[in-house]
Amino acid sequence: MSVKEMLLGIPDFTTSHSGVDQLGDGCRIDPTVSVMRFGQRFNGLCLADGVSIYAHTRLVLGDVEADPCVGIRIGARTIVNVGGYLSGEGGLDIGEDVLIGPHAKLLSAGHAIDEGDVVIARNRITRARIIIEDGAWIGAGAIVLEGVKIGRGAVVAAGALVRQDVPAGMVAAGTPARLIRSRRGDAWPVALHRPLSWRSRVASALKALLPDADKRR
Repeated sequence: MSVKEMLLGIPDFTTSHSGVDQLGDGCRIDPTVSVMRFGQRFNGLCLADGVSIYAHTRLVLGDVEADPCVGIRIGARTIVNVGGYLSGEGGLDIGEDVLIGPHAKLLSAGHAIDEGDVVIARNRITRARIIIEDGAWIGAGAIVLEGVKIGRGAVVAAGALVRQDVPAGMVAAGTPARLIRSRRGDAWPVALHRPLSWRSRVASALKALLPDADKRR
């Protein structure tokens, strides 16, 4: 049995794919991967070496001339599993060695809903860059909304809806997602989610201004 016959369900190597502007060495892209884009620009969709994009993934740029932020960058050795929806309409930067689970959605653009026409489709498009740093994992079916940053080595649990940044090394889960722990097993301090009381804020400010106060007692 050949190596190719052993790698069932894994895309073949390719040196080009329709809609991709820059393609590194050793990339695998399934023939069913589709790119939606129009307009002329030659650095809108760039894949580094060793990127793998599995079947039925949709890469969306839309009008590449609409805004300078429009674009998708995917770092080396990153894997995008089946059925993903990756929007670069507001900018999408994915680092190296990132895992994107099946049917995950990264949505860097939307529509304004509180202004203009009652018909949503006639209102302006909102755009904000999504950043996924090196070594992160976006779980199956997770949704990451515009403007969110997922830190280095962070984990977004399967099915999570992420509206706020996830710091490096943290695990976020739920709808909407919240930080539940660090990857090393330490519980995320509940106190960090609670705003400080007025008295606590004043005490902290005084302590910062008078760092030697305790020593003079």
